[in-house]
Order: sequence, then C-alpha cells, then structure tokens
Amino acid sequence: MESAELRRAYEAVLAEVDAGGFGAPAEGELSAEQIVAHLAANDELLSEATEAVLAGSPFAYYDLETIHRPQLDALVSECGGLDGLATLLRATSQKLCTLADRLGPAADTPVDTVLREGVDLNVDESLPWGRTLDLHTRVHLPMHLTQLRVLRNGASRAPVAGS
Repeated sequence: MESAELRRAYEAVLAEVDAGGFGAPAEGELSAEQIVAHLAANDELLSEATEAVLAGSPFAYYDLETIHRPQLDALVSECGGLDGLATLLRATSQKLCTLADRLGPAADTPVDTVLREGVDLNVDESLPWGRTLDLHTRVHLPMHLTQLRVLRNGASRAPVAGS
C-alpha cells in the first residue's frame, strides 16, 4: 500500500484546520475541535491495527470508541484546543502513513472491521486491511473535511452579536 493519497487527504484536512475561523456546530453535530480529536484518536486505532498486521497478530478494528463525546472533549482539553489538536493530528497521521508505507503484501491481511459514522460509512465485516485504509482515505477523511468546511462557511454567515 502506498500512502501518497492518504498523505494528500491529511494535507487537505490539516490545511482546513490551519485556516481556522470555525463557527459553532449545529445541534448534535461535532465542533471543529471534536472532529480533529476524533481523527487523531482514530489514527491511533488505525496505527495499532496496522502494527498488529505488520507483526502478523490477529486484530479487530473498531472505530466506535473514538466518537464518544466525553472522550473527545477530554482530548480537546488535554491538547489545549485546536492548535494542540492540529499538532497531535500531524503526528498521528504521519505515524499512520509511515506504517502504511511498510504494509506491502500484508495490506491483503483480513481484519475484522467495524466502521460506523452517519449514513456515509457503515462497515461490519472482515476486510483486507489495505481496503480499510482506503475507506479511511476516500470516505472518512473527506467526510470530516466537508464537516470542517461547513463549520467555516457557517461561521461566515453567522450573525454578529448585537446586530
């Protein structure tokens, strides 16, 4: 597995995060900080699974844990906000990309995978690990990039206090 597309997807997300200027999310949606915290936490899970695949160890990948808001809020607090989260995401994404570069034929290793995020991503089956990383690259990261863009665009249209 080559990580070039994965790296480009992260670059787009990080450029959006660096641009800043995010508004408040709609009720029930994640804030920009929570989205970045989710991505960094998810990167850790993806890296653990990739390391297990490389070691030839059985592993199951479940993305369900990273979306719980109390854990995301704790990570936001721990990192001190968006700047700290961006630094963390840079580190976690770099680690994942480096591991993905090492996969080679191991990318075909089947891993029990559970991914559920809204209606855009719903997987509960054994997939070749490279396919799971491909879903992360082509579906998961772009979905959160879109969420970040909506938060910025919403901020530009938000009424100014006192007007």
